[in-house]
Amino acid sequence: MVNYQTYRRWTDRTMVFLCGTAAFLAGIPLVSLLLYVLVQGFRRLDWTFLTSLPTPVGVSGGGMANAILGTITLVLIASCVGLPIGIFAGIYLSEYGKKNRFAWMVRFTADVLSGVPSIVTGIVAYTLIVKPMHNFSALAGGVALGFMMIPITTRTTEELVKMVPHSIREASWALGISQWRTILSIVVRTAKNGILTGVLLSIARIAGETAPLLFTAFNNQFWPKGINEPTASLTVQVFTYAISPFKDWQDQAWTGALVLLLLVLSINLSAKFFFKNSRSLLR
Repeated sequence: MVNYQTYRRWTDRTMVFLCGTAAFLAGIPLVSLLLYVLVQGFRRLDWTFLTSLPTPVGVSGGGMANAILGTITLVLIASCVGLPIGIFAGIYLSEYGKKNRFAWMVRFTADVLSGVPSIVTGIVAYTLIVKPMHNFSALAGGVALGFMMIPITTRTTEELVKMVPHSIREASWALGISQWRTILSIVVRTAKNGILTGVLLSIARIAGETAPLLFTAFNNQFWPKGINEPTASLTVQVFTYAISPFKDWQDQAWTGALVLLLLVLSINLSAKFFFKNSRSLLR
């Protein structure tokens, strides 16, 4: 018996050591990437970079203020397109889709769409919006990103709304409150932090996309004049500067990558915070 207990103890310690080593090795590329981008991009990060327009080739200085504003515009348009559809679809699947063939089709479609390459989404938006309008635009880019938000928001909202205890619904029904009123006033309010988590995750997912914007929003070196005009974005601007042969543009590409990385990282950390709070509220 003693030998068996010793064997189990050493086996447990060995597996813990191996798992910890694997976790450490998995974290090395991530930490290396963060540190390298931080070191390369921090050299040009200043107020001028955040508030100035790009300069022509051969002129030092300049920044990516138009790209930052363009990224914010694209995310806002995408949120207006993707979030309402995704949130209401997730609520429907959670509350009405337990034994529903239509709900099964919606889930299957959302799962398939979440795995579709982003460049395919860009081509679809190009066909549906850019070609009929005969113009690249922020609207087309926002719609393409909104399409990508729908499956992520739908599935996340569904799973987090399911976490609301069924007893809360039963208590509401016992008071004579209708089902739709229970869902909107009680279930959704209880799961609001979880839903916000899904929203932040979907925003973080699309904020770093480049391929769809090459077919839709294209790019622009000036301040955006409207959603029907081509607009700059951090991802496309970084891509353009990174492949250029000019040292100054390459340095700015690293700084733009750092700004984008910090933006996505802050959104993900916010999502973790709200998800933690939603878990504590639902217990």
